[in-house]
Amino acid sequence: MKMAISIATCLLLTSVASAAAQNLPGKYEVEGKNLDGSPYSGTAEIVATTEVTCRITWQTGSTTSEGICMRSGKSFAAGYVLGESVGLVVYEMKPDGSLVGTWTIADQDGVGEEILTPIE
Repeated sequence: MKMAISIATCLLLTSVASAAAQNLPGKYEVEGKNLDGSPYSGTAEIVATTEVTCRITWQTGSTTSEGICMRSGKSFAAGYVLGESVGLVVYEMKPDGSLVGTWTIADQDGVGEEILTPIE
């Protein structure tokens, strides 16, 4: 009986975690590191445009950048414009609904890091 309860609990937790990871549209807290290693923070909002595509807007300090995004399995990617530059970020979707990623800007050295955490 204890084994059946444990299995049922595991299945329930797995389905809740999967649902959180699949629910991408919404607002997120942003914590990241720039290409030079300096920290930044802010917010992001993801708006669904189809079942797998979306629009994303980041607000970090006085900087706003916008892009398009797409989900594929446990990966989530976005192309964006930052001023005159084009960038790319690739996230791994975590079971808790957070997105952990790395990003770059065209023709610049280095890779930045970013975590998006859902705002509830």
